[in-house]
Amino acid sequence: MSPGDVVELEIPEAYAPTATGEQIPLEVVYEDDDLVVINKPAGMVVHPAPGHHHGGTLVHALLGRGGAWSTAGGETRPGIVHRLDKGTSGLIVVARNDVSHRDLSTQLSDRTLSRTYLAIARGPIKTGAGELEGPIGRHPRDRKRMAVVEGGRFARTRYQVVEKRRTHTLLRCDLDTGRTHQIRVHLAALGHPIAGDAEYGGRGPGEPDRPMLHAWRLRLRHPHTKAEMTFEVTPPEDFQRFWASVE
Repeated sequence: MSPGDVVELEIPEAYAPTATGEQIPLEVVYEDDDLVVINKPAGMVVHPAPGHHHGGTLVHALLGRGGAWSTAGGETRPGIVHRLDKGTSGLIVVARNDVSHRDLSTQLSDRTLSRTYLAIARGPIKTGAGELEGPIGRHPRDRKRMAVVEGGRFARTRYQVVEKRRTHTLLRCDLDTGRTHQIRVHLAALGHPIAGDAEYGGRGPGEPDRPMLHAWRLRLRHPHTKAEMTFEVTPPEDFQRFWASVE
């Protein structure tokens, strides 16, 4: 640019995410008038957002099933109590009404609603079990990523080694907090990023094109009956196939 140059800017219209129902098949693990538990496939985005405002999300699929969904999380996220990353497979619970949504959100906050993941981490992890603590916030140079940073929000992940091989380790991970990308960030900070996680550890030779992270177990108290409920789903084929292939 030179002195006297005229610069013109065009400010785009504000984006307001909306969703309409789509006939997208879902694997429903449990369903009643208060909640639905779904086995989300890897590759499915949970709800529309500025970075993904077209169709094909879990919200579009829920609306396509019909019936009422909670709006306690906002009109653009009907039913959505918590998230799973696009590349993560496994269990997610959604609410049919606002009373159930508020109850499940409270359980999520006080950890009576618990989520256990299976993860394939790169390298052999020496300790059989441990706790990973590190405050998580926006990466100082890449605002689309998260990182362990000073001044971030407290985060703690508990892990246990399920099986260890020469090049990778199969872990069970429990969340004591629910920060964005928490398991992925904590394992990367430990020096053992999740296999296939290009965003937080690069993709190693022969690794899949998505993070090997699966929401395996979900425990909650039913918001209406107060019954304790536990759900488990087997990892998908790509997860099992990759683990079978590692040395």
